[in-house]
This record gives sequence, structure tokens and C-alpha cells, in this order.
Amino acid sequence: MIDSVVITRPAAQSGPLAAQVAALGLPVTLLPLLEIHALTGLEEKAQMAATLASLSDYDLVTFVSPNAIDCVFAQLPAWPAGLPIAVVGEGSRLALAAHGVTDANASITSPADATRSDSEHLLLALDLPALRGKRVLIVRGDGGRDFLADGLRAAGAEVHFITAYRRAVPALTPALQATLEQLLQHHHDWIITSSEALRGLLQLLDVLRQQAGNDGIVVRMQQQHLIVPHARIAQTAAGLGFAHVTLTGSGDAGVLAALQSRP
Repeated sequence: MIDSVVITRPAAQSGPLAAQVAALGLPVTLLPLLEIHALTGLEEKAQMAATLASLSDYDLVTFVSPNAIDCVFAQLPAWPAGLPIAVVGEGSRLALAAHGVTDANASITSPADATRSDSEHLLLALDLPALRGKRVLIVRGDGGRDFLADGLRAAGAEVHFITAYRRAVPALTPALQATLEQLLQHHHDWIITSSEALRGLLQLLDVLRQQAGNDGIVVRMQQQHLIVPHARIAQTAAGLGFAHVTLTGSGDAGVLAALQSRP
């Protein structure tokens, strides 16, 4: 029997999914495995301000995540009229809508299949020939894949980046340590929406393992059931020793369907 559903998204993004899981009658545990931090460096903040002031110079702005959207709109009074947007998933569409930007007042491109929310399917949805010679801005966190940028460049677009936020694995505080130890006493469904978050979790558990001198901590985690929305995360999980992984389509609907189908 599953004790609870563990949602590992950043804190600001976990609420809607937690509410939907609770509506299924399932207990929910929130365990953010990535923290989202605003830019603090003077040079970075100046670059962000300059980029936002010149958004109209671009032909397309692509946001890689809801976090990227929230960080930009926190500093932007209004979206420039007529400036097209591209996003990789339904979560980003919801984030745009929360800031008043929808299909009714902006041109928004996203993967045609909402269950395939990734860079590969966004490239398929974009009119790449029309982007030849055009200036495209990609708004993202620190690091990240270059697949989207490479695809746009291959189509002849001029690609620029701006870092809008930084990601970090949370510090192993006594409270977090207690939560992890308690969770690993039972079996749960863990919703993992980021390979980076999963690797961060094992980093935290490795610290616990060293402190306790007990390899069983990591083994108990590897025996948990993971629900993941993308094949890349499933591959990461397999490489990290997880044997019980359910791959769903992208988006919360797939995650909820997987939970409902569990025995």
C-alpha cells in the first residue's frame, strides 16, 4: 500500500498538482528538491534589465519553464504587443495566463500534443523556415540543454540567451533530514519532473549515508516508485539504480492518470 504521493517540484509550482492529487483522495507530501533563486549579481541583473528593455528587438521569445516566465514578468510591466512567444509545455501556458498573456492577446506556440512537452516537439510545432535570419531569445535558468538552440540555429535563426534564475539543491537541514528519513520508512509514489532534482535527491541521501554509515538509505530510495513525465528522466532514473519507474506523457493529466491506475 502507498502511504502518500511525494511531489518534488519547486515550492511555487507544486500547489495546483497537489490540489488535484488530494482531490483523488490521496495523501500528499510536498518535498521541493530544487530551489529557484532570483539573480543577485549586479552584472546579471543589469543584463536582464537591458534585455527586457529591448524585447521588441526580437522576433520570437522562448521560455523554457514556468520559472523563466515568472522571473521575467516580475520585472516586466506588460508584454510587448505583437511579440510571439514559444513555450515547451502546458505548465508554461498556465504561467503566461497567470500574467494575463493568452492566445486571445498573443501568439503562443507550444507542442501540438500536450503530452509531449519538450524541446523536440516544440521545434516540430514552430515554423522554422520563417525563422531564418530572425532573432530568437531563449529565457532559461542557469545551465540546461542546448537542443532547442541548436535546432533553431540549424534553421538559420540568430539565437540569444538570457539567464533569468538559478536552480539549487536545498541544503540538508535537520528538518529536511528528518523528512527524508521518515519518508524512507514506507513506500510512496514520488513524482519526479526533473532529472536534476532526482540527482539532487541522491546527493542529499549520499550525505545521509555517509553520516549514518548506512548504505541502506540509498537502497531504500531506489526501491521507491517513481512517476516521471519524460523519457529522459526515466533514463536518468534507470542509470541511478531505480527499478520501479512509470513513464507518463508530459503534463499533469498523465501523472494523475498514472496515480489513478495504481493498485
